[in-house]
Amino acid sequence: MENRSADYSICSEIRRNLESCILGKKVEIERLLIALLAGGHILLEDVPGTGKTQLVKALARTIGGHFRRIQCNPDLLPTDITGVAIYHPKDEAFIFRPGPVMANLLLVDEINRATTKTQSALLEAMEERHVTVDGESYALPMPFVLVATQNPIEFEGTYTLPEAQLDRFMMKISLGYPDAATERQMVLSPHSSAPADMLTPVANIERIALMMESVKRVHVDEAVADYLVRIVRGTREHNGVQLGASPRAAISLMAAAKANAFLQDRDYLIPDDAKALASPVLAHRIMLHTESRMNGLKPEDVIDTVVRETSVPVRMER
Repeated sequence: MENRSADYSICSEIRRNLESCILGKKVEIERLLIALLAGGHILLEDVPGTGKTQLVKALARTIGGHFRRIQCNPDLLPTDITGVAIYHPKDEAFIFRPGPVMANLLLVDEINRATTKTQSALLEAMEERHVTVDGESYALPMPFVLVATQNPIEFEGTYTLPEAQLDRFMMKISLGYPDAATERQMVLSPHSSAPADMLTPVANIERIALMMESVKRVHVDEAVADYLVRIVRGTREHNGVQLGASPRAAISLMAAAKANAFLQDRDYLIPDDAKALASPVLAHRIMLHTESRMNGLKPEDVIDTVVRETSVPVRMER
C-alpha cells in the first residue's frame, strides 16, 4: 500500500512537471504517461510548432531518461537509426557503434518522410525491443518508448505509414493549438523557447521500470475483459469499416487501460478505463470504406458508436 501511494505521488509530480512545460494539455500529457507505463509507442500527428519535441524532452528529463531525436528525410538510412559495425584494424574486430535508437525516449520527427526501407528498421525496434546489425541482435534500453510525429497537412515527398506499422503504435494523439489565454501565458514566459531545459528530474528509470511491472499486475475481472473485447470486435462489424481493429489493438487497449487505472491510484480495472481510451488506441487502426469517408464518417465516429452500443457490465469481482 505504501509503495502504491509513493508511486501515485511520483506520477502526480511527473504530471506537474510536464504541465508546467506544456501548458493546457492535461489530457494529452496523461495519455503520454499511460503509454510510458504501459510500454507503448505514440504517434503524434500535428502541425509544426505545437510543442511535440518539448513534450518528449520534458518527459525524458523528468524521469531521468536518455533522450534522442531523429529527423527523418529520404536520405536517412536504416543504419542511421540502428547503428553500424565498424572494423577496427588495431583490434582486428568489428565494433558496434550504436545509433540513436539506443535511448529510453526516441523522438522520430516526421516519420513519413523516411523511405519505407528506413521505416521498416523501426518495426523491429518497436515490436521486438532490439535491433539487428550484421546478424547480431542488440537489446534496447528499458523502458523504451518511441514517439513519432507526422504533419497532417504536407504530403509532398512523404511515404504513407503502412497498416502494419500504424498497428504498432499504442496511441495516436494530437496536441492542437492552445487557447488564447494559454498562448498569452506562453509568450510572456521567460523560458518559452526551451521550457524543458528548466525541469529537474522527479523520478528515475529504475523506478519507472518498477511501476511498469506494477501496471501489469492490475487486476482485470473477466466481465471487464469481455467488455473490452466486445468494443474491439465491434469495430470489425461496423458497416462503414473495411478493416477493423486487430487482436494487437485489444492487447494495447488492455495495457493502456491498466496504466490508466494505475494513474488513478487503483489496482483494478473498471469499464471506464477501456471506454476512455478506446478512441486514441483504436481509431488509427481502423480503415474505412471509400464511400464512408466520402460521406464524412471518421474512425472516431465509429468508436463512439461502438462504445455507445456496447453494454457495460454491472457486476465485477475484485
